This record gives sequence, structure tokens and C-alpha cells, in this order.
Amino acid sequence: MHIVIMGCGRVGSTLAHILEDSGHSVAIIDRDPQAFRRLRAGFRGRRVTGVGFDRDVLEEAGIESAGAYVAVSSGDNSNIISARVARETFGVDNVVARIYDSRRAEVYQRLGIPTVATVRWTADQILRRVLPEGAEPLWRDPTGTVVLAEVAYHPGWIGTRTRDLEAEAGTRTAFINRMGETLLPKSDTVLQEGDILHVMAAGNDMDRINKVLSAAPEERH
Repeated sequence: MHIVIMGCGRVGSTLAHILEDSGHSVAIIDRDPQAFRRLRAGFRGRRVTGVGFDRDVLEEAGIESAGAYVAVSSGDNSNIISARVARETFGVDNVVARIYDSRRAEVYQRLGIPTVATVRWTADQILRRVLPEGAEPLWRDPTGTVVLAEVAYHPGWIGTRTRDLEAEAGTRTAFINRMGETLLPKSDTVLQEGDILHVMAAGNDMDRINKVLSAAPEERH
């Protein structure tokens, strides 16, 4: 796939290297030619000087053959405008824009422009490390209706089949991290000691789920 990135900062240059190492072709746009110094010496992609909402610049970057467009410059407005140009003018379906203002990110998400709200994401990562386990989700949809969360559980749940745990807790198991490996559990998968449990649930139901799982199954009957 050919991927166009706007913004050759730390995030943009890192993405460019990862994508190129994964076998994709990459073009990266930045208005400052000095920004391209962040790219490694062996980077084979295109370096295009300009702004990502300029049609000529986008065409030079190969937007017409792009399968994805990523806007990660330091400006919210530039990121959103360029993402909309990529989608609405050049028909790139797979676009994403980095936004610092989480309130605006939710608005643009509803308009069909996938966004990464930098401040909200950073805050979530910090909260998950300083608050008790299960207090902050790993991921939430823009409206907060659905969350993916790591949940702590009482040792009494060890040995319980996934389908029984889901029935008791009224939630769905998203995945289990077992000794560093990610496991997509089946209905008869048994929770083992050391497993890290992740669930998908309604955001307003997490308090109840945490309360259920924090007690041993027999203590609830």
C-alpha cells in the first residue's frame, strides 16, 4: 500500500519508518525541509516540502494512488483540513488525523474523520498507571458509550470458563494476555493464574463489572 503522511515530527517520522519496514511505500510531507532530517539515511520514501492541504503537494506525494492518509502535524486545523481534502477531493477512504483538542476530535469523529486526540490519549495512559487497576479504559469510542478495559479480578475466578465468567459478570471478554501472549478466548477457555483480562463493555457499566469481578464467585451467592 502507498501511504501519505503529513508532518515529519517524531510521530510522523516514526510512522514512516515502521510502515516502510512493513513493506509499504511512503511519502511524507512537511513545510519545513529541515524536518526531513528526522528520517534515517536509508529512508526510500518521497520527501515533499509543502502543506498537506495543497492539491499540488498531495499529488506530488502520490495521493491519487494512496491507500491511506495520515495527518500528524502540530496543527489541529491543518490536520483536519488536509484529511478532509484527502478524503473528499481524492477519495482516500482510510484517513486519520491527530488532534490535540479532544472536544473537537469527537466532533470530527462524528463527521467521519477518524481522529487520535493526543491529550486525551496521553491522559488515559497516565491514569491507567496511577489509578487502581480497572479504573481507566484502554480505549473508548468518541462518545464514551463503549470501552475496552483491563479489569482486575479476585483469585477465586481462576479456573472459571470464559462463558461462565461472562454470564456472571454480564460482560464480554475481548482478549486475555497470558505470559506476554495475546489470546482470543473461546467459550471454554479457562482463566489461569497470571492472566490479564480485558473486556468490552458499556462505559456506564464498568463500575458494576469491576465490583462483580473483585469478589470471589462463591461470595456473591
